Amino acid sequence: QLQLVESGGALVQPGGSLRLSCEASGGTLEDYAIGWFRQAPGKEREGISCITDGGLSDGVPRSNYDDSVKGRFTISRDNTKNTVYLQMNNLKPEDSGVYYCAASGYWRHQEDCGPIAFEYDYWGQGTQVTVSS
Repeated sequence: QLQLVESGGALVQPGGSLRLSCEASGGTLEDYAIGWFRQAPGKEREGISCITDGGLSDGVPRSNYDDSVKGRFTISRDNTKNTVYLQMNNLKPEDSGVYYCAASGYWRHQEDCGPIAFEYDYWGQGTQVTVSS
């Protein structure tokens, strides 16, 4: 069974940067679209970004972002390391929360991906990101 482990969360000041990692074991990450989700206290889990498993005709994975993070966050994958990353720049207090990565069988071999949590099958335990002065 696929297992995912997030790392890289920390306490940072507004305007700072973090890079989160999502490393997979028990399966091949390139077989799945991967999403990053955030859950703030008292809030529902929110889709932040996703990346396809490379199903586009040009071989380049498609990446999607919530409007709240466009221009600040970048998702990428390194299939040789079985890892997906989320680079987060210019962090804001409202970016705080537990960040989860998840693998989707629903979006497997598709040319797009989406932010709906129930379309993702395997989840990590999360990593805490706190943005505060």
